[in-house]
Amino acid sequence: MRPLLKIENVYKDFKKKDQVISILNDVSLQILPGESLAIIGPSGAGKSTLLNIMGTLETPSDGKVFFNDEDVFKMDEKDLNRVRNLKIGFVFQLHHLLFEFNAQENVSIPAMIAGQDRKKSAKMASAILEKMGLEDRLYHRVGELSGGEQQRVAIARALIMGPKLLLADEPTGNLDKATGDEIIKLLLALNKDKGLALVIVTHNMELADRLSRKYLLIDGRFA
Repeated sequence: MRPLLKIENVYKDFKKKDQVISILNDVSLQILPGESLAIIGPSGAGKSTLLNIMGTLETPSDGKVFFNDEDVFKMDEKDLNRVRNLKIGFVFQLHHLLFEFNAQENVSIPAMIAGQDRKKSAKMASAILEKMGLEDRLYHRVGELSGGEQQRVAIARALIMGPKLLLADEPTGNLDKATGDEIIKLLLALNKDKGLALVIVTHNMELADRLSRKYLLIDGRFA
């Protein structure tokens, strides 16, 4: 089986005045379709930076990233945006929902970016929100939703275009244990039932232990 995502010898540096700060150092990783893995490690180890590079939100200083054997950072901006929109879903600790919009409108955004008209986008959003158990919250604004409901809306937004890979950065970090457990069950079900490849950056060892592989990142390297 060919890798869905392959990272080869990735480095990431930042320049601050005359100082070069090294974030990632020669990181390589392969993710197969339908696989689940956790990236764990102390704060400041480079976990979120690595996840952003996986999702093409950040460019590595050196190294390559392949999605379905295509070198993503050799793509033009139009093709790269298409990969982000259609193939990769993102869930963040801070859900980044738009507070002036309701749940359905928030989830519709990726479909509209992909060129769907407003009516079809709304229909797609409603269908996936109903699968998330939020059929009674379609027209509630973000501030009217609980923390767990907000995170479910964020997951629905990530899934609306049917991505092959879901990247989640501390998805339970701002939630109480009971609500966090619900989100964990949802993510694991998506991986198992939908065959969605899942990569989670987390400090939650209970969650990490339930994924198929764990990688420990320390000082920008896998230990």
